[in-house]
Amino acid sequence: MVQVRAEHPTNRDGSINIDAWIERIDRRLHLTAPEVLREACEWSRDLERAAIAAENIWADGASSYLTGLEMAEILADLKLDQDSLVAAVVYRAVRERKTDLAEVEHRFGEVVARLVDGVQRMAAISVSQNTGKNTVFSPHAQVENLRKMLVTMVDDVRVALIKLAERTCAIRSVKDAPEEKRYRVAREVFDIYAPLAHRLGIGHIKWELEDLSFRYLEPNQYKQIAKLLDERRLDRQEYIDTVMGQLRAALEEASIFGDITGRAKHIYSIWRKMQRKGIDFSQVYDVRAVRILVPQVRDCYTALGIVHSLWRHIPNEFDDYIANPKENGYRSLHTAVVGPHGKVLEVQIRTQAMHEEAELGVCAHWRYKGTDTDTSSNAYEDKIAWLRQVLEWHEEMGDIGGLADQLRVDFEPDRIYLFTPDGHVLDVPKGATPLDFAYRVHTEIGHSCRGAKVNGRIVPLNYVLQTGEQVEIITGKHSNPSRDWLNSNLGYVNTSRARAKVQHWFKQQAREQNVQAGKLMLERELTRLALNGADYAQLIDRLGIKGQEDLFAAVGSGDMRLAHVVGVAHQLVEPDRHSEQLELIPKKPSKVGRRGDVYIQGVGNLMTQLAGCCQPVPGDPIIGYITLGRGVTVHRADCANAMQLQDRDSERLIEVSWGGAPVQTYPVEIYIKAYDRSGLLRDVSLMLANEKINVLEVSTRTNKDDNYAAMLLTIEIPNLNLLGRLLGRISQLPNVIEARRNRQENRT
Repeated sequence: MVQVRAEHPTNRDGSINIDAWIERIDRRLHLTAPEVLREACEWSRDLERAAIAAENIWADGASSYLTGLEMAEILADLKLDQDSLVAAVVYRAVRERKTDLAEVEHRFGEVVARLVDGVQRMAAISVSQNTGKNTVFSPHAQVENLRKMLVTMVDDVRVALIKLAERTCAIRSVKDAPEEKRYRVAREVFDIYAPLAHRLGIGHIKWELEDLSFRYLEPNQYKQIAKLLDERRLDRQEYIDTVMGQLRAALEEASIFGDITGRAKHIYSIWRKMQRKGIDFSQVYDVRAVRILVPQVRDCYTALGIVHSLWRHIPNEFDDYIANPKENGYRSLHTAVVGPHGKVLEVQIRTQAMHEEAELGVCAHWRYKGTDTDTSSNAYEDKIAWLRQVLEWHEEMGDIGGLADQLRVDFEPDRIYLFTPDGHVLDVPKGATPLDFAYRVHTEIGHSCRGAKVNGRIVPLNYVLQTGEQVEIITGKHSNPSRDWLNSNLGYVNTSRARAKVQHWFKQQAREQNVQAGKLMLERELTRLALNGADYAQLIDRLGIKGQEDLFAAVGSGDMRLAHVVGVAHQLVEPDRHSEQLELIPKKPSKVGRRGDVYIQGVGNLMTQLAGCCQPVPGDPIIGYITLGRGVTVHRADCANAMQLQDRDSERLIEVSWGGAPVQTYPVEIYIKAYDRSGLLRDVSLMLANEKINVLEVSTRTNKDDNYAAMLLTIEIPNLNLLGRLLGRISQLPNVIEARRNRQENRT
């Protein structure tokens, strides 16, 4: 028998004190019928005792009874209902065939039996007991298992949450298991269940699953970071205590009474940030972190102002997830400051309600029939809609990795609504193109698409659709997808569903065709962006690909995005060219209206601060007051103090308005070769104007003998992605033969 976990209340003989355990659960949930949960616990305990007496213990020695109690505790933390807890307590007994579903239904009702049955069907997702590190998953079997899992989740999300609790218990219990089992459980949890917890917004479950999985998948990396954290734990705690004291005093002075706690940084999160940013442990800003919980939203921004008044804010280290929530509903303010003794400190600020949602996610929005508790939020329905969307297309992916990736990918919640020629309405994500629409109608319609009409007018396949438009897809009998559709710079497909189906089609083609097509695509894009100097050996090493042919095949089949490969090539070719350096990833637009990094139209980069008296937020009518030595203070236009200043110091008031931070751009020279025609320069100029590209210099030269026109333009570009998209669209103009980036040393 497994020893009783220390946190369970026990009797003198060491057995579980069920009454005390249920009393503790009842304090969290206010159970509707505690005696039913008590019956489930006693029944599970008696079933296990009978199995022990018959020497029929579960193969790995784990206690189904204790595991059930642990699962129920996890679900109680998630505020699930009593039926879910009862199902968790008896689930392992059913799974281990100590009883059956008919008996569960007889004792506890149809709902509990259905939940247990759903979790059993989800157990199909678990990989074979014989799966080792080098075993390749069976794609067809895994996709079918994932389909079953998602069907179950769409029917009743409680099933998925019970399964999450069961997998949490599983990975907690493998500490002393053989290495092969630890790796197998960790791989499954990391690929499927940690991303699922994230998608459902259950923060504390996600962090635990990621950390425990990382511990077994990358033990050396885990131990190294854990040791670094442990070595500095006492100093860090002393520092955090000092910071919390200063913050508490400043907040109380402003009549804000909230909770301030030190926040532990998770080991996997530290490692991921180190890998993503290429930094060492000492440069991870949020190892020292505090969290402020306040009563109301306006208190969040007031607290932010107090934090920035105490310590200097670090530029580009602020995120307003209250004004712009994450896709899973997460809301909070994140900022990084240079705290006491010059040490970097991360501060998170949110309301109590936001904190509960960050911890509970979808569980904070239960909408079961008869138990509606939140009629103002669509978060729960949005998550279910997302699961249904995945369910519709994931069979096209053909492998487990595709779904695991999609569980991690952010999704755009905004939808647009379009009409078919028959008058039916279909919804697609904002930014969708006619090709995305075609794949939304039917896979074969997408594959055979050769053109599109919007409101009766022919449009390009990369035209961005708008709500209310009527879309008609033109198909060809023997048409197939084009590989250009997978080039994100050309903008043909912008939804994950359409991209997945195009990728799936090309995966069915011969490898030789993919290699040839991928080589052509990559070489053409590198030439167009003047990155011909990329060393393929270094490129392959950086991407983690075995060989050059594998790289071409991955690009040709769509398994690897062309834009990603080009971005890595750009890093290799131009690591230190700051004058022409193009960002690989577009910079996130700076949030407007925030302290320390606010840009106000009419003020520019002058130091600004938001007035504490009226606390303006983006969208409010505002006015600026020029202070002595502290830059411009921004007030709401109807602020009483601002009105007094109009009478007293009207000459120091200036007109301001909310504006975004200026985007840094770089001069780039592009070369265009075309058959000369009337209006060529006008069409190119119009294309640049539509993309809001500033032109610094233009020169054209026409060869009358062969009727070729050559154009050199110096333009300002903020990033490499926009340059690739721009060159792709210029290439599609009539008569244009070639459009590419040009270097000063390679003038044509």
